[in-house]
Amino acid sequence: MKKRIYITIAFSVVMPLLCGFVGAWLYVSKTAPQEYSQIQSQTRAYRNVNLAEMPNGFVKASSISTPSVVFIKTQSTVQMQSPFGWFWDFDPFGSRGEATSTGSGVIVGKDGYIVTNNHVIANANKITVVLNKQKQEYTARVVGTEPGADLALLKIEADNLPAIVMSNSDDVQVGDWVLAVGNPFNLTSTVTAGIVSAKGRNINIVQNQFPIESFIQTDAAINPGNSGGALVNTAGQLVGINTAIQSNTGSYTGYGFAIPVNIVKKIVKDLVEFGVVKRALPGMDIVDLTAAKTAAAKLTQEAVEVREILEDGPAWNAGIRKGDIILSVNGYATTSKALYDEYLSYLRPGDEARLVLWKNGEEKTVSFKLISKEDNRALALKGAVNSKVLGADFQPLSAGDLARYKVSSGVRLVNIVQGGYVSRMGLRDGFIILQFNGRSYSEAEELISVMETTSGRIRIEGMDRNGNRSSYSFYSN
Repeated sequence: MKKRIYITIAFSVVMPLLCGFVGAWLYVSKTAPQEYSQIQSQTRAYRNVNLAEMPNGFVKASSISTPSVVFIKTQSTVQMQSPFGWFWDFDPFGSRGEATSTGSGVIVGKDGYIVTNNHVIANANKITVVLNKQKQEYTARVVGTEPGADLALLKIEADNLPAIVMSNSDDVQVGDWVLAVGNPFNLTSTVTAGIVSAKGRNINIVQNQFPIESFIQTDAAINPGNSGGALVNTAGQLVGINTAIQSNTGSYTGYGFAIPVNIVKKIVKDLVEFGVVKRALPGMDIVDLTAAKTAAAKLTQEAVEVREILEDGPAWNAGIRKGDIILSVNGYATTSKALYDEYLSYLRPGDEARLVLWKNGEEKTVSFKLISKEDNRALALKGAVNSKVLGADFQPLSAGDLARYKVSSGVRLVNIVQGGYVSRMGLRDGFIILQFNGRSYSEAEELISVMETTSGRIRIEGMDRNGNRSSYSFYSN
């Protein structure tokens, strides 16, 4: 089986010929670009657009959106390969050099706010923005980033910029025509066309504890160099930020992905107001409901299932338990984990989440207030004790854990440090130690003390977070 490689890039050089497209009229909006502070009114205006009044399709959409897409150049310091091999750190000729890369961005505020992908500007020492008109260059500063969504917000000192009008990505339908605008292969102001192939795609490219992956998939041609560019509708309005392709070669093969504009709007608003993104969490972990479980529950729709839940968290206190099925969040059908994550990403800590559950063979509605990442982490680490010697946190099992796993005692390992003593044992985050050298432990401090001072033959019996039992035996000096 060929290994798929996900390469974070954006959209391509030449608009492919649109075969079979005969006699159709496409229409675009005459709505002028407005500054960032008017995003909400832009969304309302989009909903009132009558496409039947729009002339000339792609030509007008391109002319509206292209001025809002910028070229981004970055400079960063990178490690250079040394001719001294293993003595690289002692290379007398130096081991660092300057590297440059390029990408795209979208003007979302006429006063200089620009959205791009986080991976476009990550680790950059200098960021230069080149405008489409007159090719003016500006040095940009980073307002803030959200690695979990692969988004970054930049600011340049300029006024009266052609800010793009943001649409409503909830209104985007599979089969809609879209244009991708950006700078592939350093070729500025390139436009390609395609349709929306799917929504709510999760392709597992964001490496983050709380990723937001609910991409719009399109077949518009995309290629390296255009990450951070605009995906627009036939009214020239932003529906997404182009982010990635799925390819075995690194070049366009028919699958492109964009971050929905509704996610972009919320993240931009947070970064402008606070400099950080206010992520809201319910205190539980969700997975897609399998086809077998869907059939067993006699459901006619796809849904998601609660895999893990934090005791005393908001979802727990609302009566939600492991195995419960979630049908919707605030009126949005949660037919996949990707869509569930997207809908939660619209909210801030303190906002209310209204969930429709399928529980014990019937629907049940519950409501609760969401918490911050910091509060979620505090709940997850409740009662945990750290051992720097062992390189991990040790957390006693709660009463709920004991009942769930049907054990009388145990200590969970969390925040395991890579390369530390516990890591070298082969143990992983979430592993529960039931016995250490034949003895059971309920208190974290007691187990830590024994483990820190024991040498010779060691045997550990325990289970993973899913309750699968295993044992480890080794010799320690």
